[in-house]
Amino acid sequence: MYLNVLYFAHVRERVGRSEERLEVPEGATVADAVAALVARYPALEALMSVVRVAVDGEFARLEDPLHEGAELVLIPPVAGGAGTPPAGSPGTPAVALTTEPLDAARHEALTALVSDAAHGGVVTFVGAVRDHARGHAVARLEYEAYGTMAVRQLERLVAEVEAAIPGTRCAVHHRVGVLEIGDVAVIVAAGSAHRAEAFDACRMLIDRLKQDVPIWKREVGPDGAEWVSERP
Repeated sequence: MYLNVLYFAHVRERVGRSEERLEVPEGATVADAVAALVARYPALEALMSVVRVAVDGEFARLEDPLHEGAELVLIPPVAGGAGTPPAGSPGTPAVALTTEPLDAARHEALTALVSDAAHGGVVTFVGAVRDHARGHAVARLEYEAYGTMAVRQLERLVAEVEAAIPGTRCAVHHRVGVLEIGDVAVIVAAGSAHRAEAFDACRMLIDRLKQDVPIWKREVGPDGAEWVSERP
């Protein structure tokens, strides 16, 4: 049977392509497919200790069986960010990836989205591109995402945070593409009856985003370019 394999970020650079079809035996598992890919691309072996695997947009276990036409993605460590309606429009979603600037109007729209007559506290976090990182100058950032899975994960995280901290309402928009110094990469907003819960929800959401959402960040500067999450 055949699988559709997608590659992103530093995994894509290791294999030299963005997608391909992989033939595996009937009854093959995720582990079998990963072994076949490492055999085909030995440069992947150094990454496998930190790479997770997604099948059809969901994180998968190595023992999970595969099916004909499954979409398999090797997920490198994330950077921890479908088009969206214009900022401030009545249809502004709680979760979005966008190539559009995350400007003051977008910030206002997300603040309004989590505000309520019963919410005495509204907290927002804005993540912007700075001109340095780990002792090196940064000229710009390039964000890349596995779009369908990233949106699904963001929606799931919002629901989980709202369930974990009852009475909160959350929203998050993340930008992808090339961002210059000072550009906003992500806005997280949380509203609750009390400030402590609003702060907790906002922090929980941005922290979980950086762990579990397939968005990758490439730093470009005078010293060259580097995927931030590449550890091996």
